[in-house]
Amino acid sequence: MEGIDFVIVGQQPWDTEIGSNCKNIAIEISKTNRVLYINSPLDRITLYRDKNNPKTKLRLDIIEGKANGLIQVQNNLWNLYPDCMVESINWIPSTAIFNLINYFNNKKLSKSILKATKKLGFNNFILFNDNEIFKGYFLNNFLKPKASVYYSRDYMIAVDYWKKHGEQLEPKLIAKNTLCVANSTFLADYCRKYNSNSYYIGQGCDLDIFFRKDSQLEILGLTNIKKPIIGYVGALQSIRLDINIIAHIALTKPEWTIVLVGHEDDIFKGSDLHKYKNIIFTGNKPINLLPDFINAFDVCINPQLINMVTIGNYPRKIDEYLAVGKPVVATATKAMETFSDFVYLAENKEQYISLIEQALSEDKEEFQINRRNFALKHTWENSVKDLYTAIEHTLSDKN
Repeated sequence: MEGIDFVIVGQQPWDTEIGSNCKNIAIEISKTNRVLYINSPLDRITLYRDKNNPKTKLRLDIIEGKANGLIQVQNNLWNLYPDCMVESINWIPSTAIFNLINYFNNKKLSKSILKATKKLGFNNFILFNDNEIFKGYFLNNFLKPKASVYYSRDYMIAVDYWKKHGEQLEPKLIAKNTLCVANSTFLADYCRKYNSNSYYIGQGCDLDIFFRKDSQLEILGLTNIKKPIIGYVGALQSIRLDINIIAHIALTKPEWTIVLVGHEDDIFKGSDLHKYKNIIFTGNKPINLLPDFINAFDVCINPQLINMVTIGNYPRKIDEYLAVGKPVVATATKAMETFSDFVYLAENKEQYISLIEQALSEDKEEFQINRRNFALKHTWENSVKDLYTAIEHTLSDKN
């Protein structure tokens, strides 16, 4: 797909330090098309709470006409800071009243977007909505795009903020888009309940730094510890990880060392895991050291809890493990079915033990190569190609 204009409404603004799927997709699309990436507009509660934040001050300057809100990021890619303020309305108990005011919030945002599209000469564009249930709910009505795409990358309504009104509104939003795309098979199936034009487009990952084999254990602080090392890299969040699985592995196999790399939430900090002599918490580590930690592990694990927050998530860390060539044992979920030929999937904590033992005994160079090759397929280029195919297929069916 070339020479098409895309307007992308992102949940995360472009100036957020952490990466996001939507920003990666925008960059990939801009290689052959023009892209206008829309930051979420300033809302009144953010102005009240963070009025001294430089990012808030910049947005206020743009609203007051003191600064330009349309910025070219690179060739074919522009970022818009909307010159409007929207009301903070999620506290409203009635979804009907919430969405009435939300209509006017969307109208303000649309007016700002249309000024930018006119200035850039965007005509007959495709609207891409990055899981923005509320601020993107009426954009189709106001912007009148050539086609609209709803991108589902998380099961948003499992989170309290989105659940309050999103349980009613997201199915309607999915239904009124031209098509929906998702980064997991679970989310594609969810969207398909409300829109038959729903497609799985996979997930891109930035894996370049993970394709190396050497690691220096002394730098990592892992010298003189018992092997095998069973490791996890990522945020240690009790809403996403099963503490009982980790405890079961440590208790059942005291001869194994479990290394957990990442920031702990309060529940992890207060857990009995810190009492086990064969569990090592490293704390948060720079991203450039993560491949070294993974390479030091004999088996990588993803002891995920199964709940509505996690069940549909694409586990990007699995690609990172596989890119290093390591055997992986992970909790079996719908999203993990995509990895079933390359990852050992455990149904319960007991299976974690037997599958880790199997992974240790079967780790051959052939398997390591196959894991790396599989992870290498998960690029943003391939994900966006699948997006293009979904758009073209849907539009051809409608013509």
